[in-house]
Amino acid sequence: MIELEGVPELIDPVMVAAFEGWNDAGDAASTAVAHLEREWKGEVFAALDAEDYYDFQVNRPTVWMDAGVRKITWPTTRLSVVRVGGEKPRDLVLVRGIEPSMRWRSFCNELLGFAHELGVELVVVLGALLGDTPHTRPVPVSGVTSDPDLAQRMDLEETKYEGPTGIVGVLQEACTHAGVPAVSLWAAVPHYVSQPPNPKATLALLNRLEDLLDLRIPLGELPEDARAWQVGVDQLAAEDSEVAEYVQTLEEARDTAELPEASGEAIAREFERYLRRRDVSPPGGHATADGSDSASYLRDNPGGRTRPPRPPKPDTPGTTENSGETGDSGDPGPDGEDTSED
Repeated sequence: MIELEGVPELIDPVMVAAFEGWNDAGDAASTAVAHLEREWKGEVFAALDAEDYYDFQVNRPTVWMDAGVRKITWPTTRLSVVRVGGEKPRDLVLVRGIEPSMRWRSFCNELLGFAHELGVELVVVLGALLGDTPHTRPVPVSGVTSDPDLAQRMDLEETKYEGPTGIVGVLQEACTHAGVPAVSLWAAVPHYVSQPPNPKATLALLNRLEDLLDLRIPLGELPEDARAWQVGVDQLAAEDSEVAEYVQTLEEARDTAELPEASGEAIAREFERYLRRRDVSPPGGHATADGSDSASYLRDNPGGRTRPPRPPKPDTPGTTENSGETGDSGDPGPDGEDTSED
């Protein structure tokens, strides 16, 4: 039974969801929704029953003290509502939780029940996966949908992915079957720095969400955190010639793939997008680009640092040149799989 008596009538509501776990490399997606909740002071109005969907030996509850009284917080998925002001105010229904351990279809049906009761017009699910992308370049964010009309209208890729998926892919398909427009935004996190947090990937997801929903998101200290993160990774890479060489290999591959896009028209489009966004007149294991389930690609070395695997040679069997949704750049497709044939 869904009780929403405490929720006011919403204006053009959009549901934005993210889940910790396999779909959330570097915690980039869940941190993005947490940022929205914090900046717009969202208040939780509903939570799914943890007993129905979580294995507590996998996601354990936590005990904490409140004025001398011991309390338990159970791992679950919670919903909150925030209102985005401006000339055209609208509401966001924020869904943040952990990928469920079981009963995924019931989990998605319950979320869709909330969406129906609240009059949600669009569902946007955020995800992040590990990929062969250098930390020195802009974070690739792919937008995909199963709806061909929505893909054309919102300039998205129509996914034809086949293979293992996570709760992000399952929820998107559940939305499609229920007749609810749904989009997934995926950020690619460098596999050689997969540890959370990754503020640069979080920032990239929020920027893409701004473009998709045509709204402005207060970014707070996130841009500065992203710059500091990159400087820190630069310093670590500089200490190890093997890492530096590997990063350079990724940079060259990325730059070569993107060279045809570096036209005056493309640069002008990106600059216009930046101006719209900033309003300058007055900011566990994870899905990977090859579909595997990996807690980390890093390995320890005697010096205590971590380093990536050596890049494969061009003739090495198993090398995937077209491993990304958008072509030869190595950028990932949805659900962490090769979708270059799309």
